[in-house]
Amino acid sequence: MNATSIPGTSGTPGTPGSTLTEPHPSPEAGTTPDGADSPRVDAIEPGTPAGVVPTLRGALTQSVAAVRALLVLTVLLGLAYPLAVTGFAQVATPGRADGALVERDGTVVGSRLIGQSFEGRDDYFQSRPSAAGDGYDPLASSASNLSPANPEFVATVRERIAAVAERDGVDPADVAPDAVLASGSGLDPHISPAYAEQQVARVARARDLEPAQVRRLVEENTAGRSLAFLGEPRVNVLELNLALDRLAPATGAGR
Repeated sequence: MNATSIPGTSGTPGTPGSTLTEPHPSPEAGTTPDGADSPRVDAIEPGTPAGVVPTLRGALTQSVAAVRALLVLTVLLGLAYPLAVTGFAQVATPGRADGALVERDGTVVGSRLIGQSFEGRDDYFQSRPSAAGDGYDPLASSASNLSPANPEFVATVRERIAAVAERDGVDPADVAPDAVLASGSGLDPHISPAYAEQQVARVARARDLEPAQVRRLVEENTAGRSLAFLGEPRVNVLELNLALDRLAPATGAGR
């Protein structure tokens, strides 16, 4: 029982100046003086520090909410969103959504979106260098990450210039930049029209064709700027080489 002092009294009850006390009922177990819920005294194990039960209850509530959020986001972002994007892509750009695969005689020979190497074949147009893994590895898309002033990079470029100039029979000063420089992704399927023109004489000689015939193929497989102002004109190497095979069978000529 709590007691409240009544001012103006002290001493023994019934005596002038005495202090009288008025009893108040104690709050019931399970409620605070203002009536709010609190853990029942008889429900708390003896010796439990004050505040532990509310803390555990709050942690459990937050854990349940976190699990619910995880499940909802997994369904939305892991299932619904990918399916929606894939469905839209199949309708809007079905070829590119499937990887823009290129087939010849029922066999997939590559993709219009990912370059590949034709190294060692003089009868094919060559792609630009690649720093993706061992070369055009889709699982290791990367640039060399070497600065233009890096001695290793400078030495590599000089070696490439000498090799390309000898292969294509041109002056080292006239070698196209993309003939010796890898792309940022290492997977670029295109070369510049200048690099394609540089290779015309070699490919024509290896295929026993007239340079004008090969040059016409290059022009037919040259794409302009996207939306007429984005990027630069480009030549898809795989599509050009397939067109070359249709014009004249590959000879297997190599260096």
